[in-house]
Amino acid sequence: MVKINVKNCLCSFTIQLIHGMFQKFKDGFPYVQYLSPLVDPEKSLQQSISFYQNMNQRRSVREFSDRMVDQSVIENIIRTASTAPSGAHKQPWTFCVVSNPALKQQIRIEAEKEEKKSYDGRMSKEWLNDLAPLGTDWQKPFLEIAPYLIIVFKRTYELEKDGHKHQNYYVQESVGLATGFLISAIHQAGLVTLTHTPSPMNFLTKVLNRPENEKPFLLLPVGYPSDDCWVTDLRRKSLDEVSVWYQ
Repeated sequence: MVKINVKNCLCSFTIQLIHGMFQKFKDGFPYVQYLSPLVDPEKSLQQSISFYQNMNQRRSVREFSDRMVDQSVIENIIRTASTAPSGAHKQPWTFCVVSNPALKQQIRIEAEKEEKKSYDGRMSKEWLNDLAPLGTDWQKPFLEIAPYLIIVFKRTYELEKDGHKHQNYYVQESVGLATGFLISAIHQAGLVTLTHTPSPMNFLTKVLNRPENEKPFLLLPVGYPSDDCWVTDLRRKSLDEVSVWYQ
């Protein structure tokens, strides 16, 4: 290990070489050099096109196969989701992965109770009309058919051993970003999912016995599509409809 001490009028830091990687300590905090892979403009363009074309094939699916998925794939998907940025790098999320059939059945029963109330009275006529092209109703069989359910919880604060509540920051935004990474990773793995939001979702806290600092954010069934899977023929907004350029 090689150490170099540097001091100037603004700060002091130490640079050390560990296992071939330079690490810098600035005001007592460790930093490593970010080495971005060099990509020429043409390759960058092609990669951006390829990634867009792949993601443009992503669809929300309600017709799942019960075909099992290797747990290692799910683990890597969650690792990818956890690379998302977060406020003060607090990573205020918990991904609960459910494959137990009895627990999935219980979640379905509780979710359908809330969904039936929503479809029978909570939702406005306009809302129901907007949902009509998607062919949804209060029944959610995919909650039992899909091999995995991933329930995303947001951690509003961290509870330390002495009982002190340590605040998390930009929790909603951070968990939303992580969920976006999660959905992208699911698609990249050749799997499908659906963003399911039974409202209210408080029953998930009870069913999964989560601590008081965690609140349910989103429920995603994950697996393969059924052999005869159909999705709505929808249109995505064009670039002009979703972007404004200031040049």
